[in-house]
Amino acid sequence: MVEQAALENAEIECANDEESRAQARKKAAERRAKLNQKYVNDFAEKVREMYPNCPEGREDEIADHACEKNTGRVGRAAFSKELSDAAIDMAVKAHIRHKETNYDYLLMEGYSKEMAREMVTDEINRIISI
Repeated sequence: MVEQAALENAEIECANDEESRAQARKKAAERRAKLNQKYVNDFAEKVREMYPNCPEGREDEIADHACEKNTGRVGRAAFSKELSDAAIDMAVKAHIRHKETNYDYLLMEGYSKEMAREMVTDEINRIISI
């Protein structure tokens, strides 16, 4: 249905602006990366604000993990974009659960997520209160 000359013209035009489209894609990717890093930094600042006794640098570790793209983690949930207290709290508790309790061991032993979480809740709350 398309004339051969029109097709050839379109291919030439496409080839001619390939470099400018590649540069535009690169700039857009850099812009998205900067915006993402700002979000992660803001998330870390909110962790530090809510949990001032958090060990130095831990807020960055929590934010990096919680906000990792394409993971479905709390930092990527829609309600987290507003840096809600609930999102920050969930991220901090998840970090403590996995890094400072025997939660993962309990899962490997066959406990359900719900049961394992219940078993480590007191320990998480103790750590948060320090």
